[in-house]
Amino acid sequence: MVNIWMVRSQGGELLPLFLKNKVAALGWEALGDLAGKSRNQIKELVQEKYPNEKAIFQWIGIIDSFVNFIKKGDYIITYDKSNRLYYIGEVVSDYYYNNKLIKEYPNLRKVEWNARTISRDDLSSTSKNSLGSLSTVFRLSHDAEVEILSLLKNKKEIAKNEQEVAEELELQSNELLENSTETLKDRILNLSPDDMEELVKEILNAMGYIARRSPKGADRGIDVFASRDGLGLEEPRIFVEVKHRKGQMGAPEIRTFLGGRQVGDRCIYVSTGGFTKEARYEAERAKTPVFLVDLDILTELIGVHYDNFRAEGKVLLPLRKLYLPA
Repeated sequence: MVNIWMVRSQGGELLPLFLKNKVAALGWEALGDLAGKSRNQIKELVQEKYPNEKAIFQWIGIIDSFVNFIKKGDYIITYDKSNRLYYIGEVVSDYYYNNKLIKEYPNLRKVEWNARTISRDDLSSTSKNSLGSLSTVFRLSHDAEVEILSLLKNKKEIAKNEQEVAEELELQSNELLENSTETLKDRILNLSPDDMEELVKEILNAMGYIARRSPKGADRGIDVFASRDGLGLEEPRIFVEVKHRKGQMGAPEIRTFLGGRQVGDRCIYVSTGGFTKEARYEAERAKTPVFLVDLDILTELIGVHYDNFRAEGKVLLPLRKLYLPA
């Protein structure tokens, strides 16, 4: 019976090391080699090494799953939030310990990744929610496993998983926040190009500027203009280009956008598809100040300034405030 396990790579930060070394890795280096250790033995080690940790039972479940429950032939899935892709590989080894391969992540499983990926945009809402858990290691729900295997053109049947460890209140809150953030990104990506320009305008208005969209036509790459007085007579004069598409923007697009800007101008380039490394380098060395806004930053700006949105902006992107226990 084949299972699919999420093993998080710190939001994708460890993913290059996972792929390069053909492994999935877990931390807790202070515990030492856990090969052959039962759940009770793992519990004793965690209590000894981390006596003040509040989430100790959650940790025990995570470590026990990685060491004792994942087996050869299972799949491991991990998420790279920078490109909204899930990477999937097959487990080809038992658990082993190596504190030389990846610093601070010595608990390992060999994995054949084989460049198999699934876009978050291709998954159903139910599977997205299932994958949203913030636990470092967990087995996917039955429905999510079936959907993912179907997308991989693999028709094997997978048994339904039963939850073993109840999540603490803090974890539940964090999961809700993470899920809401990803759901907000999904809603943003579903906006039309015109609505995206309108959304950027509303963000600038909420920040205290007076913003307006440029008329359709030869706008010389300017979709939104903003200033303190609304006329551009007071600095800063803010010129905004909005690209609402999947592809990343490169250095040539940044150079074209900045062409003809004057002293006192400030520029913002919004790309929901993100930017290449060359584009970021081009922006850093540009004489005219330019700030690059990707999907993550756009989502953050909405969260910070949404209370100041005008009615039109809240109709465009309806959100509800939710209070969680601190």
